[in-house]
Amino acid sequence: MNSNLQVPFPPDPNPRPPRFRTPAGTCDTHFHIMGPPEKFPWASTRLYTPPAAPVEHYLSMAKIVGIERGVVVVPAVHGFDNSSMHDAIAKADGRLKGMVRGNRKSTAADNKALHAQGVRGIRFNMRPALNGKFDADELLGTVAAIRDLPWCVCLHIDAHDLVNNADLIARLDMPTIIDHFGQADPNKGVDGPEFKVIMDLMGNKNIWMKISGADRQLAVGIKLEQMVPMARAFIAKAPDRIIWGTDWPHAYLYEAGKQVNDGDLLNWVAEYAPDEATRKKILVDNPARLFGF
Repeated sequence: MNSNLQVPFPPDPNPRPPRFRTPAGTCDTHFHIMGPPEKFPWASTRLYTPPAAPVEHYLSMAKIVGIERGVVVVPAVHGFDNSSMHDAIAKADGRLKGMVRGNRKSTAADNKALHAQGVRGIRFNMRPALNGKFDADELLGTVAAIRDLPWCVCLHIDAHDLVNNADLIARLDMPTIIDHFGQADPNKGVDGPEFKVIMDLMGNKNIWMKISGADRQLAVGIKLEQMVPMARAFIAKAPDRIIWGTDWPHAYLYEAGKQVNDGDLLNWVAEYAPDEATRKKILVDNPARLFGF
């Protein structure tokens, strides 16, 4: 192991049930399975070395907090090796789907085989801070190879790149998820110019928003009260195209005491959507429609 790589803290080992009863079929649309490295080796290109986060640990947490379904997102620490995702899906008795990293080298036949194994989408890291970039040719070329599949596209993208490429993203002819509040600046909130462009983008029927990653913001000093108005604005704009995820095992947390409790993440959903029927859309109906549960 490269000793210069940062090592995050593991997730909170004592998840608490949320304050409300989660509806049947509650879905976590964004979590990662990492290692164990003796079975699923780390990629040499990784930016950090996480503690192992095997599927058994995830499923134990999910049972406690009331999550019944999920979407395994292949993490960068495994490069383009999908083995840990396939293993997780196989062990979950139909409760999990998969999302692979966008790979221009994948052929239509490759993607058809992935579909048979439970994959339902591709995700692109477009954030320079994570060694990504917005590459229109790669995006369009990769999307072309999955157009015949009932998949979605997921963009991990900075807010300014969303703004600068909003027209292109709006024209993608398949469901397109924007990760983590679109990285909109909570300090500017719903009045920020980037947020307003993202809201306009949400007016397109192909665009979905994942109201996840607030814990990342709270870890650097943002208050939950700053995230709630943004979440509520997205929900009001497109209640049938909002989804949620834990981002377990929260592998960006490098300081002791910063680990989020996964039960609290669901409590935050109750702040975003106080209405029970709306929460059911976000937690159950929308992901079931998008991922084919």
